[in-house]
Amino acid sequence: MSDFREEKDSMGVMRVPAWALWGASTQRAIENFAVSGRAVPLELIHAYGLLKGACAKANRDLCKLDEARAQAITDGADEIARGELDRHFIVDVFQTGSGTSTNINVNEVIANRASQKAGLAIGSKQPLHPNDHVNLGQSSNDTFPTALHVAAALALSRQLIPALQKLQGELARLARDSDDIIKIGRTHWMDATPIRVGQVFSGYAAQAEYAIARASRAIDLLRELPIGGTAVGTGLNTHAEFGARVCEELTRAIAVHFSTDIHFFEARNHFEAQAAKDALVEASGSLKTIAVSLSKIANDIRVLGSGPRCGIFELGLPATQPGSSIMPGKVNPVMCESMIQVAARVIGNDTAITYGGFGGVGSVLELNVASPLLADALLESIRLLSNVSVRFVDKLLVGLQVNRERCEALIEHSLMMVTSLAPALGYERAAKLAQQAFAEGRTIRELAREQRLLDDDRLDALLDPRGMTAPGNDSTGA
Repeated sequence: MSDFREEKDSMGVMRVPAWALWGASTQRAIENFAVSGRAVPLELIHAYGLLKGACAKANRDLCKLDEARAQAITDGADEIARGELDRHFIVDVFQTGSGTSTNINVNEVIANRASQKAGLAIGSKQPLHPNDHVNLGQSSNDTFPTALHVAAALALSRQLIPALQKLQGELARLARDSDDIIKIGRTHWMDATPIRVGQVFSGYAAQAEYAIARASRAIDLLRELPIGGTAVGTGLNTHAEFGARVCEELTRAIAVHFSTDIHFFEARNHFEAQAAKDALVEASGSLKTIAVSLSKIANDIRVLGSGPRCGIFELGLPATQPGSSIMPGKVNPVMCESMIQVAARVIGNDTAITYGGFGGVGSVLELNVASPLLADALLESIRLLSNVSVRFVDKLLVGLQVNRERCEALIEHSLMMVTSLAPALGYERAAKLAQQAFAEGRTIRELAREQRLLDDDRLDALLDPRGMTAPGNDSTGA
């Protein structure tokens, strides 16, 4: 038996691997776009399966497809959505800018799978034709961005938001558990006034909470779908009700298969929905902001855990792996570094998405021609942020220790303890006290007591670190 078969498309005959469910047009794309070795993200392919099933049902209900063909499309589409046919989707992400090659790939796989199930030759285009039946009432120009919106909304809802909720919960726990520990604050990398460790972590927890809200808003941006616009937004060759019905079917399918409530609706203006990709650019901007938040959290923890002997070491980071091939016993903040690298990649992806949506680059006249790039970058950003957030919790935050003794020692030796004395002594006198303490290597408390600047009870009250962290603290006593 030959390892290849011959299939035909409108351009002629192509040799296709005998096992493959794709056809001639997909084979051309595989050969044309051997660019990166990275296929279109599987999240998009699975969403395409959901979409093709919804399209078949809408066409059936509109009397455009008979029951048997609609069912054959739905069966194949469901297999794609479940990931059972993943190996048949290998077209490179850097392909035709509208995603036509991927749409054709999906159409051909569904049609050939139907032939296979019917006991007919693969490539016979019976009982389904990839264009006439599977692609009925559709265009690559409206299906690819629709599948991308669905894939990204699902990934945000089912991956990123749960991961951020886990992160927020653990940061909030650390805030509660460490609220009785006082540390020195730092501004401009220099000593500042005291702050509770719990207050520091409450700030990180708030960043994570805002990140959840940003991811939720991104889902709202993606609920509006271009389906029904066909080639240029006019809806040529499709039923006027097709787009709305497909959105209803998608909403229903996602609720059934994923227990996820995302209400999709047809684009208010199909010309905007297909010619521009502003919603994707804005959604990516939210992901960039989330990345910036996570990089702040990771870097702060890395700095506060520096040491253990010659750094700050207010935090003890769990040892996850040996840190050096030459320095025995060295342990590095690898989970922080992983998160920071992810943040850098997401910011880079956002730049690519910005250019992908940019007029004259991706969005040109009636169509965006950088859609596969947008899909690859956006879905990767969601995937990376989701995965690194979970690992950051499991491998770092759960085992994180606050070094109470180190925090207390640094507090007492900080020159900025003098800040609470300024209202009582005056700024200039307090500054001289800090300068003298630094020059002599002594503490503010020691010098102030020695010079009898205030009675002992008043001095101790003013230099109480916890009192300096209380909201509305006023050291004048007024």
